[in-house]
Amino acid sequence: MTTKVTLAEKVVFSGGLLGQNMLYSFMSMYILFFYTDLLGIPATTASVILVTASIFDACLDPVMGMITDKTHSRWGKFRPYLLFAPFLIAAATVLCFMDFGTSSTLTVALATVSYLLWGMLYTVCDTPLWALSSVISKDPAERTLVVTLGKIGGTLGTVIITIGGIQLLLAFGGERSTGAYLYSAIIVSVIAALAIWLTGILSKERVAPSAERIPFSKNLQTIYKNKPLLTLLASLLIINLVTGIRQSIQLYYVVYVWGDASYGTQVGISLVVGMLLGMTATPKLLGAFSKKSVFISSCILGSLSCVVPYLFGDENVLFTLVFFGISFFFSGISIIVSTSMLLDTIDYSEWKLGFRGEGIVFSTNTFITKFSGAVSRLIIGASLGLLNYVENQPATPGLQQGLSFVMFLLPAICFLGAIIPILFYSISDKQRTQILIDLENHRAM
Repeated sequence: MTTKVTLAEKVVFSGGLLGQNMLYSFMSMYILFFYTDLLGIPATTASVILVTASIFDACLDPVMGMITDKTHSRWGKFRPYLLFAPFLIAAATVLCFMDFGTSSTLTVALATVSYLLWGMLYTVCDTPLWALSSVISKDPAERTLVVTLGKIGGTLGTVIITIGGIQLLLAFGGERSTGAYLYSAIIVSVIAALAIWLTGILSKERVAPSAERIPFSKNLQTIYKNKPLLTLLASLLIINLVTGIRQSIQLYYVVYVWGDASYGTQVGISLVVGMLLGMTATPKLLGAFSKKSVFISSCILGSLSCVVPYLFGDENVLFTLVFFGISFFFSGISIIVSTSMLLDTIDYSEWKLGFRGEGIVFSTNTFITKFSGAVSRLIIGASLGLLNYVENQPATPGLQQGLSFVMFLLPAICFLGAIIPILFYSISDKQRTQILIDLENHRAM
């Protein structure tokens, strides 16, 4: 087995995250709108479906993490799940966007079951895919590079859907056609499944698992005895709301505030430019400043870049798009820094507890992502209810102002809120270096 991560592995890992984020973004951006405006499910009911299913599914993530940590096969701990699960999640995605033309009660029941199934299968893909990054190399710098490429790939996946998703819908009949969502879901799902499957086929696991069988009860110590991980997860729970809220409200915003769904393309362009610039700038920033300081600074500046278009943007689309890009730039920085810090907490676990627990660490991360997504949808559902939103009706000034508040000021508050937990993150750059030295010495014995 080669000791260095090959170019092919870097490409397919990035591609796997691209496919995964295509699925997640398509679901996040369109499922609520599909439920309310196409299937006719009341906004409050639709939000309850998404929130309840997401919370239930999120609670299964730590279980999936512990299952992967106990997996031993000739393909490794994480790769086996990437060989069969992608096609199951693709089928579940298509199922979520099918209009069976049944009664309102049965429609709600089918929506609940299909979305719950989707979330469970997404976990089976998501946890092993991210955990793979922690065992793909023994070199921390190389792992960070792989994670950065993965995050860039994931961002491109989000961008493809943000820009191309609405174009797909328009090509198949527009955002008011149920068939447009179904055909778009089929295309997105097939591409995503193949991308994730290739990651499972071509990747290698180079960090050998411990020969010791770690019981579930002991494996849980990876979470509750790892204080840096707990503080990081608390911060991620809040900052993930920035993306979650924007993805869920975006289509409503461009349709009812800007008056044209095609503006979603311009939002996608501002996202790709901002996020990619932020992600590519992060390694250099980390070479000059501590991870903690870079994270805090990106949150402060990200918050400011959300407030400015709310106060001064009015209906100036170009001005607002520019500040969208700026805020996405700081989001890109926070994403890379927080993922690098997550990898450090795995090394910290091995140093402090004697075992790494990659699966459960990354499963808690996906738990936080899903729980945050559930909270985002709850916020959106409650906001639409408070704003007296009625599907397919002309927008009132009150609705437009309320959508702008949700689109800009709520993310600004979340940026600032994410700083509070990270103030207690205790792994300094000096300690991280010492941890790596101690681990190398221990492994050499």
